[in-house]
Amino acid sequence: MSVPLVQLAPDLTVSKLCLGTMTFGEQNSASQSFHLLDEAFDVGINFFDSAEMYPVPQRVVTQGRSEEYFGRWVRERKIPREQIVFASKVTGPSGQMTWIRGGPECLDARNITEAIDNSLERTQMDYIDLYQIHRPDRFLVNYGCFCRYVPMFGETQYDPTKQYTSVGVEEQLDALGKAVDAGKIRYIGLSNETPYGVMTFLRVAEKVPQYPKILTVQNSYNLLCRTFDSGLAECCHHERIWLLAYSPLAMGILSGKYFSPDGGPADARLNLFKGKYSEGESRYNLSNGMVKAATMEYLDIARRYDIHPVSLAFAFVLRHPLVASAVFGATKSRQLQEVINACQVELTAEIVADINRIHAMCPSPCP
Repeated sequence: MSVPLVQLAPDLTVSKLCLGTMTFGEQNSASQSFHLLDEAFDVGINFFDSAEMYPVPQRVVTQGRSEEYFGRWVRERKIPREQIVFASKVTGPSGQMTWIRGGPECLDARNITEAIDNSLERTQMDYIDLYQIHRPDRFLVNYGCFCRYVPMFGETQYDPTKQYTSVGVEEQLDALGKAVDAGKIRYIGLSNETPYGVMTFLRVAEKVPQYPKILTVQNSYNLLCRTFDSGLAECCHHERIWLLAYSPLAMGILSGKYFSPDGGPADARLNLFKGKYSEGESRYNLSNGMVKAATMEYLDIARRYDIHPVSLAFAFVLRHPLVASAVFGATKSRQLQEVINACQVELTAEIVADINRIHAMCPSPCP
């Protein structure tokens, strides 16, 4: 069994599955992480995603371990650099993660450049294939703290009356362009972005030839979160931008484990870090009746068609014509194998019609 590939650019081909490293260094030890990476690479997964703030939940004592573990794996396994595609991200403004450059107040050129250099040092790599802005630098000022201004992670309403601070896209693209010219990164992408943000980056890049063009946007997309289709999909289609769909299992909810009689395994992320992972819990709120209702309907579809719930969830994401790769996490070999098996599943028109019927009754309960 081999995972299919897709060509993002003339010299950049990635697997349709991208193994995220968000658990490496927290839920997974170095040896456990290496084992998962070995298994993924052996079946053709060549695409791996990280971030300078990983693992999560974010802590000062673990920050950067995910990148460190990945770099160590590449060196110890003596994997030729050209055989893997490595993606990472720069942390945006944060009043909480003070251990990352003092809790950056903005994503200016200094922060972007320093973040890239730090990631290269942690991984001990010469370059990063895809470098992404983790979240937009559009934050409101609230009593001297910087809070999210762009609706995301469960927020849906945009308030135009709020004041916010922001670094110009020109400065961000200039810093990223210089990193490309220096050979530190190859391509750039956005994450957790809106149609406005994507089009702004594209408009600015068109005016200055030396600025790099956005290649990908990494946003949440799954059976419970289809907000990408409402505006952003049109932007990506016309501007030839690929979607890297993260959280295809809605943080594990679509596996059904959290709605089992025992509430799921104690080491499942939403149980293990209950109350410590506000961003995940705000979007994937298990006490939300609509989340449970929709999930139970999707699980029923899987039972009726004799499809594993994980396969149903991944097959739905991978059938989207704009999805280049599904970014997923795994803490156990069993979970990894379930995802790999999902690549072999194709949804019939009848199954898709049933899925869309549920979506029409309960659209995107996890925006």
